Amino acid sequence: MTRGASAPAGSGDDPAVQAVAARALELVEDGAKLGLGSGRAALAFIAKLGLRVQEGLRVVGVPTSSESARAARAAGIPLIDLGEDVVLDLTVDGADEVVPNLDLVKGWGGALVAEHIAASASKRQVILVGREKLVRTLGERGRIPIEVIPLARGPVTRGLRGLGLTPIVRLDPETGRPQLTENGNLTIDCAVGKPLRDGSAARALEAALRELHGVVDTGLFLGTAERVLVGHPDGRVDVLHAAGSAR
Repeated sequence: MTRGASAPAGSGDDPAVQAVAARALELVEDGAKLGLGSGRAALAFIAKLGLRVQEGLRVVGVPTSSESARAARAAGIPLIDLGEDVVLDLTVDGADEVVPNLDLVKGWGGALVAEHIAASASKRQVILVGREKLVRTLGERGRIPIEVIPLARGPVTRGLRGLGLTPIVRLDPETGRPQLTENGNLTIDCAVGKPLRDGSAARALEAALRELHGVVDTGLFLGTAERVLVGHPDGRVDVLHAAGSAR
């Protein structure tokens, strides 16, 4: 979670969030090494996982934000560093947008770099969302965040405008100053002129963003999700699988 950001709204009374968190727990095997994502759904999963740990389930976790780390410690989940010999069996995380091929936009909460690292170090990434996060094309809900080194703010902003994006530096709601990530960087939220038409367009944009010196990472998570669990207000859960993944 970013410095100065408020904690996500509680999810205790949200049946959709509780349902996907419970379904994700079914995927956890004894002895697993887990990536622990950020946001409401991930925190609900961490809480449920903690109850299972108290009952004897043996797992260790790698949190993707200080908020997730605090929640995991409070729940009694042992935490480890992501050393060179550590491969995560499963990462459970949320998303801000999901398109039919399971490409994602993440990072509205500010932890996109650590979330990318956990995803890349995992055998499987499972995403928990409500149905409102399902979109036809990426950018449909309004913004794609990128993390930027503060020194590069000006040149990167110029480059983003050259790509047809409308960049806005994310501000701390309490101070009105640029909000820093846990890595000490800026988040620039980029509105697209029109939603990205397909996966090829998303990948072309990601490549162009990474060419800008000073861009640390982007909120485009393309091809990382093995499955997406979609919660409904009545507690139902739909399971969406990536093409070619095991059912």
